[in-house]
Amino acid sequence: MRGIGGLAVVLAATLLVLGVPNPSRPDPVIAVPHLFPQPRSVSAAGPSVVLGPRAGVVTGAGSDPAAVRAALGVLRAAGVSRIDTVTDLGALPAGETAIVFGHDGVLRSLGAPSAASLPAEGYVLATGHLSGRGVVVIGGHDAAGSFYAVQTLAQLWTMTDIGAAVPGVVVRDWPTLPVRGVIEGFYGVPWTHQARLDELDFLGRHKMNTYVYSPKNDPYLRDRWRDGYPPDQLAQLRSLVQRATDNHVSFVYALSPGLSICYSSADEAATLVRKLQSVWDIGVRAFVIPLDDIDISTANCQADAERFGTGDAGAAAAQSFLLNEVQRDFIATHPGAARLAMVPTDYADTAASPYKDTLKARLDPAIIVEWTGVGVIAPTISADDVAAARAAFGHDILVWDNYPVNDYILNRLLLGPYAGRQGALTGLAGLTVNPMPQAVASRIAEFTTADYLWNSAGYQPARSWQGALAEMSGGDIGTEAALAAFADLEYDSALNPTPSPALSARVTAFWSAWHAGDVGAAATLDDYLALIEGAPRQLAAHLPDREFVTETQPWLDSARTWAQAARLALRLLDDRRRGDRTAAVVDNSRIDALIAHAQSFTYQGLGSPVTVLAGRGVLDGFVAAAQSIADEWLTPGMTAPVPQTSLHPYRDDMAAWMVDGDEHTFFSSDAAPGPDDFVGVDLGTPRSISRVWIDMGSTDSPNDIVYAGVVEYSIDGQNWQQAATVQNAAAVRVALSPRITARYVRLRVTAAQQFWVAVREFSVH
Repeated sequence: MRGIGGLAVVLAATLLVLGVPNPSRPDPVIAVPHLFPQPRSVSAAGPSVVLGPRAGVVTGAGSDPAAVRAALGVLRAAGVSRIDTVTDLGALPAGETAIVFGHDGVLRSLGAPSAASLPAEGYVLATGHLSGRGVVVIGGHDAAGSFYAVQTLAQLWTMTDIGAAVPGVVVRDWPTLPVRGVIEGFYGVPWTHQARLDELDFLGRHKMNTYVYSPKNDPYLRDRWRDGYPPDQLAQLRSLVQRATDNHVSFVYALSPGLSICYSSADEAATLVRKLQSVWDIGVRAFVIPLDDIDISTANCQADAERFGTGDAGAAAAQSFLLNEVQRDFIATHPGAARLAMVPTDYADTAASPYKDTLKARLDPAIIVEWTGVGVIAPTISADDVAAARAAFGHDILVWDNYPVNDYILNRLLLGPYAGRQGALTGLAGLTVNPMPQAVASRIAEFTTADYLWNSAGYQPARSWQGALAEMSGGDIGTEAALAAFADLEYDSALNPTPSPALSARVTAFWSAWHAGDVGAAATLDDYLALIEGAPRQLAAHLPDREFVTETQPWLDSARTWAQAARLALRLLDDRRRGDRTAAVVDNSRIDALIAHAQSFTYQGLGSPVTVLAGRGVLDGFVAAAQSIADEWLTPGMTAPVPQTSLHPYRDDMAAWMVDGDEHTFFSSDAAPGPDDFVGVDLGTPRSISRVWIDMGSTDSPNDIVYAGVVEYSIDGQNWQQAATVQNAAAVRVALSPRITARYVRLRVTAAQQFWVAVREFSVH
């Protein structure tokens, strides 16, 4: 018996090496993992298919080369060392597992439907066993569908005790929107060429099919739109176009002549067409003409003013004339060209205007109009909004969604999920999101956007966000926890109004327990703060793409320091509980030093450094609350601050809401401030002050801040001294070391501005 058993072991090993299933080791039944983007239909279908060390790829007539390459990559990643590529399943060795492309007969044999009846880019993926061999069958409605099926396969396989295996499954899937992608259209530090190449790979993996090349740093798109590209830059563009093609991504070239073009000039139109032809020649097949962020109050040339008139209606007439020429002389004469799109100068809201009315009447119906929603940064977009936009512009609408772009709040990262968009935005030509200058960090939001755009009805923001963090962490649980804790600090935005929801919930639970006398509550919060404090080290050591750490380093450093201050604030509260004034004074001073350090980290934005914010309103709010409790104990008899302002309130947005301790209420002015207008507080008596915090803007109006100003203090309200300058900051954080003594503190405006002012909190400590 011992000899027979040894022979069985040798035979089993031999069969495994040859890629033949071992009859004594049945294929395991493994669970279907969470898939992203979430497919329309996933059905478990029996035992799994073990890939083995040797497998085959069976191609059919017209098999997509990119999909086949991707399948070979999946097999190699799964540890398959020998791969046979054939056109006939029967040509493979008996029992060898196969990935089969484009053979509907094999799909039918597995009881799976064909992909022929699915919408464009749809696919069917089925696994099973035929004639003693495991098969994974890829059926695409088209080439893109086959490619996307392989992206799903890449998520399906898992490692078991007998090797890599794919669960028994039938996936039937197709996208919600025809155009799904990213528009690199932000202001600020540009993406590198390598970042763009990596982005195109990311888009392909996540079933996004559009990349709009519109970087503001490319002078040949705007200021020098008439000039051809130098050979080296044209070669870089060619490589981007090729990488996009390899990933079934449409590379869209965005030429923006609106700063200087004479719309009525035939020579200018011919120059524009020649520029488009120059990139057509390197493979570009999709184009957009953005005419946003330009001054249309005066015509670019006298001929335009005479032919089209002036003002908004005249500008829309001139733009329509040029775009119609491009449609007629270029798009219509180039078979294979995608539909032309344009970005209007009046690109937000749905209100009728002379500009929109003229565009509606004169622009060729074949041209798509891009729109940002109801607002430049739209908190929500509904099907009714889309219908209203179609009615206002009279054209098909493609949404240019300004999320997660942060060029208007460069001191923050926007790492929350895509949210606030109705489950089914019918009637759209498509949607592209505008990312941050931080290319890798943008992928958290982009991952969730891809999930939404592919299957809007099944989209769950929280589930998708966790999926993004898991993918970015490479499956390491400790790294995922650290990334989640950090991303939570940069979670809130116009789309996700709750700041740091995970930390906020823990802080709220702590205060409830602390006020109830639960001494042990501090340990729970301290553990989470320790996770935040250690996140920079954990991510730097274990995150697969370390570029994320490079891009976000100032925020990571600030978060670490704020977490240290918050942990010390917990100790300060314990000093208060124990009545240890000496320890409290020392800890309070150390907290002040940490606050100053946390506010020292900067990001080089649009020409000048900006102080970054981490855990805005929650981390710093907890520290402030703890210090306030200590201050009341150490300095009894203090009166509540009285708000002061030279501005009139908008409706009922009264000044008292600046000092009510509630971030959700705010004072709002009824007009834009001018020089020497101010908001501030009267502390009642002169006090020793260590810091001043001012939070401005609101969820609906994030631009309502002071763009240029100074923080000043005074003993008597007449003689003022400057503590800090303010430049384009929604959150002002002034640490005063050494402390100063003052009764009055204010933020005074030093230059005229366009936007009103909203102040959520004006706090002095």
